[in-house]
Amino acid sequence: MTTLNTLNNIKIKKTRVGRGIGSGKGKTSGRGVKGQKSRSGVAIKSFEGGQMPLYRRLPKRGFNPIIRDKIAIINLSNLQNLIETKKISNDIKINIDTFRKLKIFRKSINKYKILSSGEIKSKINIEADYASKNAKEKIEKAGGQIIVKNQPK
Repeated sequence: MTTLNTLNNIKIKKTRVGRGIGSGKGKTSGRGVKGQKSRSGVAIKSFEGGQMPLYRRLPKRGFNPIIRDKIAIINLSNLQNLIETKKISNDIKINIDTFRKLKIFRKSINKYKILSSGEIKSKINIEADYASKNAKEKIEKAGGQIIVKNQPK
């Protein structure tokens, strides 16, 4: 028990490099002579001394397509708000071009999805790429019509 306590209390002094030949770490400070590793501020990233590096040992996962559809989302509360502020009239067919003209969606957005957050009181006719089940139910319950292009089978 006493040996553990004495070991914990021992303080090892830090080696002061570059303090003369008598210190044993003078001149080149234990870095050897010349080369990349002898210079200051150099660290060879992910080099594991010839061992196969971690980033090459781990398997690659997934696929990131170059051309990806940018899908915007719009809630029913947002649609109701647009109708109430008279930005959209509920007698026309609402589609992605309608939102682009109003500058609600950017030009880069190809598709959009309707989500059921909020309530819709107005009767609307809307064409969307995707829609949640609850959103469809709420629109049809309000007396509206929804056409979903990319209907999951």
